[in-house]
Amino acid sequence: MSINTVGIIGAGTMGNGIAQACAVSGLNVIMVDISEAAVAKGLATVAGSLERLLKKEKITAEAKVAALARIKVSTSYEDLKVAQLVIEAATENYDLKVRIIQQLDALLAAEVIVASNTSSISITKLAAVTQRPDRFIGMHFFNPVPMMALVEIIRGLQTSDATHAAVHAMATALGKTPITVKNSPGFVVNRILVPMINEAFFVLAEGLATPEDIDAGMKLGCNQPIGPLALADMIGLDVCLAVMEVYINEFGDSKYRACPLLKEMVAAGRLGRKSGQGVYKY
Repeated sequence: MSINTVGIIGAGTMGNGIAQACAVSGLNVIMVDISEAAVAKGLATVAGSLERLLKKEKITAEAKVAALARIKVSTSYEDLKVAQLVIEAATENYDLKVRIIQQLDALLAAEVIVASNTSSISITKLAAVTQRPDRFIGMHFFNPVPMMALVEIIRGLQTSDATHAAVHAMATALGKTPITVKNSPGFVVNRILVPMINEAFFVLAEGLATPEDIDAGMKLGCNQPIGPLALADMIGLDVCLAVMEVYINEFGDSKYRACPLLKEMVAAGRLGRKSGQGVYKY
């Protein structure tokens, strides 16, 4: 199946980033959100990002104009009918995603592929509420989307080989490096990353080293661009805790127990950068 027009539900950080990546690669984009203000903000974010790339001479002025021209914004799902692939990039909430996916189901032609950008919700479970479970798949992009090379392509139990092949080819055409993952809590990257962050909190709680030295150790010893505690502040300590709670509930394995210090900090409202204080002050 040839994909030349991509619909995107959600004009927030992930949605507008996906829109930019698609448009720069020559695909037509319809970006939909609930209000004119939301889609206008999303488009302005893309324009600003492209302007920064132009100033750094990463793209030409012509490429910037052409990419913006390929993005149409709308508040109506009706405009998605021309797409061959629709990517849901709404807030990480199961009930909301189900509502969106079922709306798309009623509207889109039977052959259209629907993908979710979820980072934690079961693709198999989401596919089960659709009339097209074989044409439902996960496309987990990483933030910031225009810069990050990885896309996790998650196959639900029902996802067909043809759907996987089409989405894998499309991700490659975006200049991304796709990895194929079976459906499982946290998929691959977050399954490894978040328990590592949790372990860094255990190391901190046991007083083995200062936050600065823990982060320096992982940066210099493992060549990570940012230490796990600073990364937790960036992600949000509440998000890290929520992911660990999903793992312990889904796997029932004590190795996924959340560090008491992480729980304590979340209870105190020290959520990281977004609250002004987490492990570090901002």
